[in-house]
Amino acid sequence: MRISVSWRKVLPVVATSLMLAACSNKDELAATSPAADAEMDSLISAEWLADHLHDPDLVVLDCSVLIDVDADGNFQTRSGRTQYEKGHIPTAGFADLTAELSDKDSRLQYAVPAPEVFAATMAKLGVDDGSRVVLYDSLGSTWAARVWWMLRWIGFDRAALLDGGLDAWTAAGYELSTDIPNRNAGVLTPRVRPGLIVDKSAVHAAIGDDSATLIDALPESSFRGERQMYARPGHIKGAINIPVFSMRTEDGRYKSAEELKEIFSGVDDGRNITYCGGGIAASSTAFVMTRLGYSDVAVYTASLQEWAADPANPMEVSPAPQENTQ
Repeated sequence: MRISVSWRKVLPVVATSLMLAACSNKDELAATSPAADAEMDSLISAEWLADHLHDPDLVVLDCSVLIDVDADGNFQTRSGRTQYEKGHIPTAGFADLTAELSDKDSRLQYAVPAPEVFAATMAKLGVDDGSRVVLYDSLGSTWAARVWWMLRWIGFDRAALLDGGLDAWTAAGYELSTDIPNRNAGVLTPRVRPGLIVDKSAVHAAIGDDSATLIDALPESSFRGERQMYARPGHIKGAINIPVFSMRTEDGRYKSAEELKEIFSGVDDGRNITYCGGGIAASSTAFVMTRLGYSDVAVYTASLQEWAADPANPMEVSPAPQENTQ
């Protein structure tokens, strides 16, 4: 039997499944992030979206990927297209991370396509150089953050995440639609920022660089090596651990600016590279860091699915903290 799980049910376990696969004022997460559109923050509420849903330049995209759990507790991801067809935010198209938004010639899940291929795919979905784009999914916009980061990578900054994702929309009492929009294709010009998505050579360089920080977005049990989901347990040598769901409230929304600032209080504004299992959770972390004002953030999208498979790539495990019995 296969059971599909939603945000509220999956929060305690979703980080494990992801292993399978900025504002100038840091005090206000709600402030507009760098280069964001003056009329749309990079994190918007369901109420804002409802008010602007029919703006002619607004493109809304459902980026859902579903997580199935079998009777043995094993996880598998699949496209959220079927769920989308059963009901989605009105006017929303569907952006499929399991298909056209990944490089299907790669052996890695969710491999990043070439920038011109990604731009052309988004253009087919109606995204134009002058569009504003709202991205969401059924998991608190965690998957949508990957699309947001790829848009930023190709130089497109007029994009936002729906805080809390689809659940936030329905919880606010707004209706869903089964109508499939027929948008005209846009013209989306890639202006690539190559430093935003990096490969393992950049990670190797960061290991020996005191000015760089590697941030593991996976759960602490994975970071410590207590649970192995890849070829080797543990984390990339020298990395610190900030689990992605430590940044969320129980209903899937991002925590307040002050709470997030405290979570990242030990991270300097130098070169920061985030990673996870397949570059999904790491993109959500990079999104938060950008909003908090960090100016040099990159995502290692191949993450542990690539890194752990090669014994030449150094990894570490960490002992569990010892309780003070004194």
